[in-house]
Amino acid sequence: MSKAPARPIAFFDVSIGNTPAGRIKMELFNDVVPKTAENFRQLCTGEHRVNHMPIGYKNCIFHRVIPNFMCQGGDFINGDGTGSTSIYGPQFDDENFEVKHDAAGLLSMANSGPGTNGCQFFITTAPAPFLDGKHTVFGKVLGQDSMLVVRKIENVATGPNNRPKLPVTITGQFSACFVCKERECVNAIGMLTKVILFELGRMW
Repeated sequence: MSKAPARPIAFFDVSIGNTPAGRIKMELFNDVVPKTAENFRQLCTGEHRVNHMPIGYKNCIFHRVIPNFMCQGGDFINGDGTGSTSIYGPQFDDENFEVKHDAAGLLSMANSGPGTNGCQFFITTAPAPFLDGKHTVFGKVLGQDSMLVVRKIENVATGPNNRPKLPVTITGQFSACFVCKERECVNAIGMLTKVILFELGRMW
């Protein structure tokens, strides 16, 4: 029996104000909601382009934070929850509601009604069963260290419209496939260095 392919892993580096808060590592449920997971993944890597320019979550903020509920971000268009786009167009349909909002640390799509998914997402900080059947869960936060960063965001002081008083910014974004490629390059450089040193040793 062939082994099921590993789920994609995505990362956010986050700062609160001018202070680095840490990294959020996330697993994407591409086996359950492949279309939704791929939209998020490409917006994490920046590989999706519009007019030859990469678009994605880097330098985007978490614009809405409600303690004991969720942290919402992803509006890299307007930064206030009104912007929407996706790798499929302005919006795309709800894929399914198979995964429930039954725990903290779940990634789910923010929307303004049925079939209005775009770039905005939220991370739950508590179970939220009242969202089941309305929002598509497409991933989860991995590990206590990552969840600690989410808790830091959750505890930021907020003002009108639950907007953080200090900017909570995604300062870096990437996926595991890019990390693997980077490691391959480092390994290749290391091997090349060894060959060069060996040849120099032979010359002397």
